[in-house]
Amino acid sequence: MSTTQAPWQHSMPDAQFSLMRDILAAPSPVGLEAAMTYGVLKPHFESFAPKDWQLHQFKGNAGVVLDTHPGRDDMFKLMLIGHADKIRMQVRSIGEDGKIWINTDSFLPSVLIGHEVKLFSEDPDAPGDYRCLEGGTVEALGAIHFSAPAQRSGEKGIKKEQIYLDLQIHGENKKQQVENLGVRPGDSIIFDRPIREGFSPDTFYGAYLDNGLGCFATAEIARLIAEAGGTDQVRVMFAVASYEEIGRFGSRVLAGELKPDALIGVDVNHDYVAAPGIGDKRMQPLEMGKGFTMSVGSIASEQLNRVIAQAAQAHEIPFQRDIVGVDTGTDGMAGVLASVDCAATSIGFPIRNMHTISETGNTRDVMAAIHGLTQAIQSLDKMPDLAREFLDNHPRLDHARPLAHQGSDKPDDDAS
Repeated sequence: MSTTQAPWQHSMPDAQFSLMRDILAAPSPVGLEAAMTYGVLKPHFESFAPKDWQLHQFKGNAGVVLDTHPGRDDMFKLMLIGHADKIRMQVRSIGEDGKIWINTDSFLPSVLIGHEVKLFSEDPDAPGDYRCLEGGTVEALGAIHFSAPAQRSGEKGIKKEQIYLDLQIHGENKKQQVENLGVRPGDSIIFDRPIREGFSPDTFYGAYLDNGLGCFATAEIARLIAEAGGTDQVRVMFAVASYEEIGRFGSRVLAGELKPDALIGVDVNHDYVAAPGIGDKRMQPLEMGKGFTMSVGSIASEQLNRVIAQAAQAHEIPFQRDIVGVDTGTDGMAGVLASVDCAATSIGFPIRNMHTISETGNTRDVMAAIHGLTQAIQSLDKMPDLAREFLDNHPRLDHARPLAHQGSDKPDDDAS
């Protein structure tokens, strides 16, 4: 491998891949995110953060924010946000036959069948004490022999009401056996599938890239900024939020509490080029392996996007423009939802099979995002008047230059 390659052009080092795997594997379903934020990320932050940086914690959620200049409200404040919460299934009821009927939340029912999961149950006799039940699988039909003809042919799908967790309970009093385990309505269930390297170079797959990848990228950007000596003008707040998957209720609290001047949501995106059956929708050609994505539209700040794009271009870091409409769909909306005036945007990584057990990503896209945003932060830190930068430089389309047709660069075969 050439020694002249930039960091984002290399394969991800083993230590970074291991950290990414640990972050994605942390059991952090919605509302129970502390396994990731306190169990993995807090020790990671403490391993490199200078002593004068501070970790903010919150009463109502397990989100955390690593702050480079705590208390310095006179500085320009930039917040990067990944979210730790994972979509999950939840126990609804227990049948007499021992089946545990569950909600499918944001999963398609059909992608759940047959997969191994972990059920996390609070001990009814010791509130706050959680146990993990492993070895169960998610089922619906039992066998093809019990399905309707339309289901066998694929003309009819599986309804969410058909989904249950099978713990292989047998013998007498099956329902009582499950209840004796302390399983109760509301218990969280998540996939048991840590990421692993994929077949193609620089790829990986597994569960919960959404949005452990955003948390990993945010943490690694913090490490790179610390190793570079920090910032002088920009107070950077590296945030890991809760509750994104149920309405982005965590990030708006972080933004409301700390009131950033600029905010960047860091989240997964779609590989639309590889997505099956959507060709007639003419989606933007985002593609895995082509760099990080940058949102254009919705509340995305053109000034902030310009800073990111210029920094990426200056260092030949690949990125792709992502068109968003009314809503970015990410924690990039946190400032607006918290009624905080800040320039905001959203960046991401194109992945395949979102909200399945086989989400697939490319390490080079992740590395491009990490180094692209690191360069953007350092670029902001060098600006001469950050206090006025985003106040005075809104794009003026009335200043747009006329552009005439440029002709074709195709050779004229008829030219003599």
